Amino acid sequence: MASEEPLAVVTCTAPVNIAVIKYWGKRDEELVLPINSSLSVTLHQDQLKTTTTAAISKDFTEDRVWLNGREEDVGQPRLQACLQEIRRLARKRRNAWDGDLPPSSLSCKVHVASVNNFPTAAGLASSAAGYACLAYTLARVYGVESDLSEVARRGSGSACRSLYGGFVEWQMGEQADGKDSIARQVAPESHWPELRVLILVVSAEKKLTGSTVGMQASVKTSPLLRFRAESVVPARLAEMTRCIQERDFRGFAQLTMQDSNQFHATCLDTFPPISYLSHVSWRIIQLVHRFNAHHGDTKVAYTFDAGPNAVIFTLEDTVAEFVAAVRHTFPPGSNGDTFLKGLQVRPAPLPAELEAALAMEPTPGGIKYIIATQVGPGPQILADPCTHLLGPDGLPKLAA
Repeated sequence: MASEEPLAVVTCTAPVNIAVIKYWGKRDEELVLPINSSLSVTLHQDQLKTTTTAAISKDFTEDRVWLNGREEDVGQPRLQACLQEIRRLARKRRNAWDGDLPPSSLSCKVHVASVNNFPTAAGLASSAAGYACLAYTLARVYGVESDLSEVARRGSGSACRSLYGGFVEWQMGEQADGKDSIARQVAPESHWPELRVLILVVSAEKKLTGSTVGMQASVKTSPLLRFRAESVVPARLAEMTRCIQERDFRGFAQLTMQDSNQFHATCLDTFPPISYLSHVSWRIIQLVHRFNAHHGDTKVAYTFDAGPNAVIFTLEDTVAEFVAAVRHTFPPGSNGDTFLKGLQVRPAPLPAELEAALAMEPTPGGIKYIIATQVGPGPQILADPCTHLLGPDGLPKLAA
């Protein structure tokens, strides 16, 4: 048991973000600088979030970190990069401070505990939420107030986009030191209240090819990736920004699907090829296009990150009918009553003419469950000490 309370304890939460203009490939591995800018939608933390507690105390003898209840290697390079950058910023701030400072926390060790309320490493942007939360929480506990894009992206590139709510652009930047490679909010979470997000979880298993390894292979071997970064993304980014600002769902939806398809095409263009999509992913793509064709309009859009799980964008008035189409095409297994998680969706019958238009043989159990959510805010500080994941001794609290 530690002899004193931790010097400081802070608990924060951070959101998942889903890119609609994808980031794939780095121009600088160490600084995590991307070969193209990207744009994402921040999802609501009521459904998907990382919670992180950081505590610093002079009683701690070493830095330690726990993820989802298991102690992890604190020496892993990404974690160290974040810690070192935060401590550098804290030192810089202290050196610039004129007044009397409280006893220095910079010589103290830190304990960090983090939990996700969704599957880790399954292509649901867990590392983005995790490292955004780590950067935000460490900044609060160390009294750092500068832009945290650099800290977060050193852990996971897309994590810098999870530092903001709503719609966020990660600007690739041009400087060699990466100081201009930062995230900025394009529109707040309140901007498009009718927009809804459905996550179709095909597999919660860890993916076979991690994003970092996949990106390195694509940068080395895919001519399509280079063409995409230089000749396609800049115009798409400008068009996507316009669609969001004008709440043009049709334009937003079509561009989202096209960019997802091109990202996966660059994975196939990599040598040896990388495939993140499963046969169920392809059936979801088919379902979306047939649903839209039946309506004669783009009512629903899919996007896939580096994994088989689909993220569906639609408007509030289409959610119930599309969920009915998903239930018909992928009948739930024994979890029928818990198949749909998150926001309430009123049950709706599948119209006979839509069922005929889909013309798809059901794939029972193809989708494990659906998470219904919406656009949400950026990181939050939790004021209630009961939310701390670490006890007064600086060790993880036992789960209730």
